[in-house]
Amino acid sequence: MPALVYLNAVAFVSSQNHPILVRTFGQERENNRDIRYHYIAHTSLDVFEERITANPKNTESYLGLLYTMDDVAVYGYITASKTKIILALSLSDTVVKDAEVVNLMKAFHTAYRSAVANPFLRLHAPADAVSDHANSLQVGGAKWKNFRRAIDDIAASTGAISAPPPPPKN
Repeated sequence: MPALVYLNAVAFVSSQNHPILVRTFGQERENNRDIRYHYIAHTSLDVFEERITANPKNTESYLGLLYTMDDVAVYGYITASKTKIILALSLSDTVVKDAEVVNLMKAFHTAYRSAVANPFLRLHAPADAVSDHANSLQVGGAKWKNFRRAIDDIAASTGAISAPPPPPKN
């Protein structure tokens, strides 16, 4: 059975709003559309700030649908350490259940938490950058290949990265 949710990209943004990782999947990766998802991640930060300032006592991590743009629906999740996880899903005619998106977000959060908990990944971090993980993360580095692989495995296990079927021709 094909997935009802088609994952185009996932982005991790630090508490200081520095991109940690922007990972694209499927056709988006083949078309080198990474810059589009960097833009989507940065524009979603404004929505995060609006939602957080509008309700500062909210303890819910899942922020739901942030906005839609062209053919993409953007969902947000914020961790206790203020790291933001942003999912870009393809818009389709199917209904996307919040439970499906929450499960994806929690899986990505667990992978991130496991990667950050590894004490050997911060050996070369400056001492004054303890509050901002973006300086110590350097996700493009070889040490982070397990994190990138975990992200790819989560996306593949959900079946969410297969391209949506083309629209019927009339």
